[in-house]
Amino acid sequence: MLDLAILGILHEAPMHGYELRKQLALKIGPMRAAISYGSLYPTLRRLQASGWIAEAGESSADDEAVPPLTSRRGRVVYKITAEGKERFQELLAQTGPETFDDPGFGVHFAFFARTDAEIRLRILEGRRRKVEERREGLRDVLARAAERVDAYTLELQRHGLDAAEREVRWLEELIANERSGRPPSQRAESATDPQTSAVQPGHEEEPPGQTPRRM
Repeated sequence: MLDLAILGILHEAPMHGYELRKQLALKIGPMRAAISYGSLYPTLRRLQASGWIAEAGESSADDEAVPPLTSRRGRVVYKITAEGKERFQELLAQTGPETFDDPGFGVHFAFFARTDAEIRLRILEGRRRKVEERREGLRDVLARAAERVDAYTLELQRHGLDAAEREVRWLEELIANERSGRPPSQRAESATDPQTSAVQPGHEEEPPGQTPRRM
């Protein structure tokens, strides 16, 4: 998944290794712990050897985005190649089981704006099945272990169940949006549309329990 993340970020703009690592941490939170220079630079070298990225020069010495003591490889600017863009599209189109796990789903979701609608829907539905299985497993554990575990362990299981239920609801909303051709930012506006929810002039809300004023 690190290949997909790096190619996706460089697809947006060339950048040096230090900034790339910052963007990776921002884009793919679930994988944040795995993003170290020890894993980043070998991956960059492999992508470069495959012809998917190339060096575009080095950042200037007075580049404020790079700490003064950063090594040369942290200042090298990388860019995606034409072959890298093709590889990026191939990776975006993958919908195997690893795409539904936490790290894989997080990376793919970060680049949903560049993913075909059919692939987005397939990934969302696969992720929903994955989380539903997790939810049912937690429900089963809670039903069988309620009297055999301490209160804190039980509370942790309940927390996990709550999180799974919230994610299923979130995924169902995203799936409904995808099927209707509506991006997440354009949700149903019946409750949030300022044209319908705002108090209209001359119809100010009255304090509870008071009779509305006659105009």
